[in-house]
Amino acid sequence: MTGAEWGKHLGVEWSNVTWFLTALGAVVVLLTRVRLGGAVVDGTGKSSGNAGYSAALLRIHTTAGALTLLVWIVALLTLRREIALLGLAGWWLLTVVGLLLLARWLPSGGKHSEHTRGDAWGSGAGLSLLGHIGVLLGSGYFTWVTLTDRL
Repeated sequence: MTGAEWGKHLGVEWSNVTWFLTALGAVVVLLTRVRLGGAVVDGTGKSSGNAGYSAALLRIHTTAGALTLLVWIVALLTLRREIALLGLAGWWLLTVVGLLLLARWLPSGGKHSEHTRGDAWGSGAGLSLLGHIGVLLGSGYFTWVTLTDRL
């Protein structure tokens, strides 16, 4: 059974899933920028009890995210595998940088550091964890879709 036949057998339109996950990836890039953009002071983001992160890392995340989304959308519209492979490289770069940003929630271990504040919609590790683990899973899905000609 071919990939298209298998998908139809399960009632799955791979293109719908792919477009949906692409939109969710855009939300993660945007929310990461919004949530961390105001916290950067003197080139680093730092809150008591948490590890800091580099402002350059946030700029890489935002730039890689915007470029990846642009390339990936072109690949989806043109169905060109070469463009999709370039987009995949961007998704995996975005995944690695996002996971590095996620590491900011690791406790810093300083003897005078405060406990990490609780999670809420706009603060805390929960939303970041959900978003960046989601991008990791989405990148795996995009790789599978591209390499198995389900694009």
